[in-house]
Amino acid sequence: KPKSRKTVKHYRDNLEILLKFAQKWGWIGSANPMEGVNRITKATKERVRFLDDDERKAILAACKASPNKQLYPVVVFALSTGARKNEILKLTLRDLDLERQVAVLRETKNRETRKAPIVSYLKAVLEEHLKWREKYLTKRDIKSDYLFPRSDGKGAIDIRKAWENARDKAGIIDFRFHDLRHTCASLLINKVVSPKFVQQQLRHDSIQTTFDRYGHLFP
Repeated sequence: KPKSRKTVKHYRDNLEILLKFAQKWGWIGSANPMEGVNRITKATKERVRFLDDDERKAILAACKASPNKQLYPVVVFALSTGARKNEILKLTLRDLDLERQVAVLRETKNRETRKAPIVSYLKAVLEEHLKWREKYLTKRDIKSDYLFPRSDGKGAIDIRKAWENARDKAGIIDFRFHDLRHTCASLLINKVVSPKFVQQQLRHDSIQTTFDRYGHLFP
């Protein structure tokens, strides 16, 4: 699929560095092939696409109707916490504490362990999911530590196809799973929470990152 301008810039610049070392070590000729590839000097900022109320209702209804019974709780988790897809899918049972209403995300993009609060609706969804999960694993006579296990229990489920089918069925255009994270931010801002709270919830490195991406949404 097409790569963003920012991604292409990283690819080009890293290849140039690697080939410079290859030159230095005598692995290639005197000319660096990347010298003939134009530099990308300006990379667009990360886009911010989020669901409006009607789109959110449509995508949730489509996810709930999906043959993949794990899709809906995964999407609700993303909308409620702003967690990334990989952070959610790598959750194990020991990472979930419904009594304290918190989940521990251990393998995050920033390589740090953090806690995600579980709001009341997400808690109810996860309680139902755990009941379904128990029946699902028992029926197949397998065990798994993953909160969202695949059919053999040895890893987390792959929801990519189910997500794309639900998104298309809901008629949502130009929307990625990662955009659920942006939608979470917009929902928090609509509740008039502070920029600092949004930064902490999404674990941005700095408050400036929060303003760069969502500053136009704040009152």
